[in-house]
Amino acid sequence: MDKLIVDARGKATISNDGATIMKLLEIIHPAAKTLVDIAKSQDAEVGDGTTSVVLLAGEFLKQVKPFVEEGVHPRVIIKAIRKALQLCMEKINEMAVQIVEQSKDQQRALLEKCAATAMSSKLIHQQKDFFSRIVVDAVLSLDELLPLNMIGIKKVTGGSLEESQLVSGVAFKKTFSYAGFEMAPKSYDNCKIALLNIELELKAERDNAEIRVDNVKEYQKVVDAEWQILYNKLAKIHESGANVVLSKLPIGDVATQYFADRDIFCAGRVPEEDLKRTMKACGGAVMTTANDIKPNVLGLCEHFEERQVGGERFNLFQGCPNAKTSTLILRGGAEQFLEETERSLHDAIMIVRRTIKHDSVVAGGGAIEMELSKLLRDYSRTIAGKEQLLIAAIAKGLEIIPRQLCDNAGFDATNILNKLRQKHAQGGQWFGVDINKEDISDNYEQCIWEPSIIKINALTAAAEAACMILSVDETIKSPKAGEPPMAGGGMGMGRGMGRPM
Repeated sequence: MDKLIVDARGKATISNDGATIMKLLEIIHPAAKTLVDIAKSQDAEVGDGTTSVVLLAGEFLKQVKPFVEEGVHPRVIIKAIRKALQLCMEKINEMAVQIVEQSKDQQRALLEKCAATAMSSKLIHQQKDFFSRIVVDAVLSLDELLPLNMIGIKKVTGGSLEESQLVSGVAFKKTFSYAGFEMAPKSYDNCKIALLNIELELKAERDNAEIRVDNVKEYQKVVDAEWQILYNKLAKIHESGANVVLSKLPIGDVATQYFADRDIFCAGRVPEEDLKRTMKACGGAVMTTANDIKPNVLGLCEHFEERQVGGERFNLFQGCPNAKTSTLILRGGAEQFLEETERSLHDAIMIVRRTIKHDSVVAGGGAIEMELSKLLRDYSRTIAGKEQLLIAAIAKGLEIIPRQLCDNAGFDATNILNKLRQKHAQGGQWFGVDINKEDISDNYEQCIWEPSIIKINALTAAAEAACMILSVDETIKSPKAGEPPMAGGGMGMGRGMGRPM
């Protein structure tokens, strides 16, 4: 289910991406902050499974709480959690199915399944087939290192989700422009791109200068000089042979007009990230002076055009020689909805990247957790002492994932968990919750797959967080500087020293 979070400024965010929700909550409690940190680390490392981490950590703590209250020493509990974690890791690595190097089509189909699994819990699950294709295209278009920042995501309100498109190349919104840009041509083939960090406007020349003049002629000379400087700059840019000029700083109306007369397209105030992506994709360098613009600092691309998308105009650069980059242009109704779509796609993109790098998968939908739970339960019966109870408690904690899936789908959780326990006891290791049939099914055959690295990361992070919170035995809050110690008056009226508040 989604959460609607309204922050202090009244901005509403609708999301069910664990990490996003945790970031927006203003959490003060130190233990809860630990949970936020593990969600963030999971988001940064793997990109998905942020909710699972928080659920698991919370459930481990909940299951061992009675033992703490009965006076079992936290160290004993921590040892048991670590032991359980180690068993889980071995089991996951043993169960994970390696994806053998297969043909492009098979690999593609597999990546699409992983992307679709990542989106099935999100707002956009109706369109998951459509988006999983786009996401896989976007990731496969990157080079070996799979840098995330080479996939740009631009949001345009209006239109339907199905109208979203993937541009192989760089695309950004048409920037603020002055009179005269209408006359500039809107498409080129084999264009040369000048990337600048120069302000091409009249006022730029008279900063920090004081000139005293006593007659009009002198003043006129100053004005002429200004124009001359600007025109010299423009002439140099024109001579370099560039036919698309992008600048981070504004390009004024004189310059716009000048470029338009010479069939050059220009855009000022291009956001820095877009300029950098263009630079990486098309080659060239960002120049801070107009003096030495040589052909080797110009970017190249096969095709440039300005295209209307919804109410916005986009400048598209396609066929870039250097880096592999792509841009997703998302369409959709409300702004919150688009933001949530972007977050969901981010998760899916991260999953596809991970699957390409670590090519082993396990079944999702609570299947792997149930199998680990069974493993720990069986193991706990073979050992004596306190550890037995603790490991059984952790085994119970792992069931939170399938249980939560049942709750979210509105099923009878107890009933389905009993079926799952029975199935796993009989050796059906890939059985998990099937949301569509309100029953259990073999999720490996159903193609509900997740990269095993997610599960490994999630379990490790959750166990670490649980251990860390357990190993704290008391909280000491240092008083803020400049506060008088609370004695008698004010808040602590009539309480003796050391009595709990």
